[in-house]
Amino acid sequence: EVQLQASGGGLVQPGGSLRLSCVVSGGTFDDYGIGWFRQAPGKEREVVSSISPKDGRTYYTESVKGRFTVSGDNAKNSVYLQMNSLEPEDTAIYYCAATDRRWARLAAGVTAAYYDYWGQGTLVTVSS
Repeated sequence: EVQLQASGGGLVQPGGSLRLSCVVSGGTFDDYGIGWFRQAPGKEREVVSSISPKDGRTYYTESVKGRFTVSGDNAKNSVYLQMNSLEPEDTAIYYCAATDRRWARLAAGVTAAYYDYWGQGTLVTVSS
């Protein structure tokens, strides 16, 4: 079974940067679409970004465009989320997740309901 391990969260000041990592094991990396989601207290889980490692297709939600960059390293079965110009509104638990639905791997902005494999989450706190 596919397993995901997210790491890299922490406390950062507004305007700062963090890089999240997600290591995928137990499956064929190229068969999955990998998504980054976040959930702030009292809010629903939302998709932040996603990548199809097979063809490099990416997606970003509007609020992070120009600030976040998703990338993949097929040799390391890993996906990264580089987060720059962080804002207090980015504070949340960040999760990486995988979907093996081909249409979901290729589509943009696929919601959490269509991702079947989840990592444990890593907390990002943006505060002065």
